[in-house]
Amino acid sequence: MKSTGIVRKVDELGRIVLPIELRRTMNIDVKDAMEIYVDGDQIVLKKYEPSCIFCGSAKDIIHYKGKNVCSACAHDLGLY
Repeated sequence: MKSTGIVRKVDELGRIVLPIELRRTMNIDVKDAMEIYVDGDQIVLKKYEPSCIFCGSAKDIIHYKGKNVCSACAHDLGLY
């Protein structure tokens, strides 16, 4: 993991601010969803990208009955 040298304090509501430089570099915009992971004693933030419930692909996602399905799996299942 690469250190940025940036330190931020947690506020009373448990929030931290992601610096604009990181948001620009990581293509994180206002209102983007973020996934939160725990890896041992580390907290990892990742920009949320919906993926197919069958194969895990994040390419050409279709929302079908509240689920994310890629176009290839949707075709294989005869959905489209």
